[in-house]
Amino acid sequence: MEYNMTMVDNEIVPVYETDKGEKIVDGRELHGVLESKQDFSTWIKKRIFESDAVADKDFSRFHKKMEANNATSIEYYLKLDIAKEIAMVERNEIGKKVRKHFIEIENRYKRQIIDRTQLSPQTQLMLAMSESIAKTELEQKRQAEQLQKLEDKTNKQTEVLQNVKDTFSNSDSEEDTTHWINKCINKIAESSNFSYSFGNRYSAARNESYDRLTLKAGCRLDQKVRNAIARAEEKGYTKNQINAINKLTVIMADKRLKEIYIGVIKEMMIAYCVEVA
Repeated sequence: MEYNMTMVDNEIVPVYETDKGEKIVDGRELHGVLESKQDFSTWIKKRIFESDAVADKDFSRFHKKMEANNATSIEYYLKLDIAKEIAMVERNEIGKKVRKHFIEIENRYKRQIIDRTQLSPQTQLMLAMSESIAKTELEQKRQAEQLQKLEDKTNKQTEVLQNVKDTFSNSDSEEDTTHWINKCINKIAESSNFSYSFGNRYSAARNESYDRLTLKAGCRLDQKVRNAIARAEEKGYTKNQINAINKLTVIMADKRLKEIYIGVIKEMMIAYCVEVA
């Protein structure tokens, strides 16, 4: 489920308040601040298990459509208590710092909990106005940061586009082109901007490239591979030669598919802000 929420703190990790007054943290934002080397999907599942967190009580899941590739990612909102536990489980200095900050936020709001019915109507109104202004300022700050990130991403994509033009040469050498493609896919897989749901990240990046080609070219790669293998067997190719036939070799043998696939790789590099030296 998604919440109607307002940012109430952005000192280390953004902390949000729902319309029910609950303090929550975006799991992916917490993952980024904690500087984990694991991919987000693996990390969050492991940390939730280790923290004995209960779904829909300590955290919630929701699906989000990715702008870069139209894929759907699974995102997590964590209650502040469980976010505090996850930061502690990380067992590093930044984890300790984040946990301490979460405790400070909890204490701050506990001190602010007072019986407003004991206050005069004018004072209650002033408090409400003050809180509203503070939340508005935080929200404006968050929007400004998002706008800056979007601008930075756009600039980065422009740089990547130029890099793609500079690094790829329309060489007649199939070996050079294949090497370039494999290098690009590896870089895409290793990019922090690349998101995937399961499996090996390198396989996920390659499979996405094939899926994009299938949509653009209107072809069935699996069938083309089977046909290529059948033809090779009829011609008496060796076992090693037949085993070497795969989707990439089939693409490289077809001039039209090769041109479309090179375009797909370039699109993915730009979408995920990847540069290939």
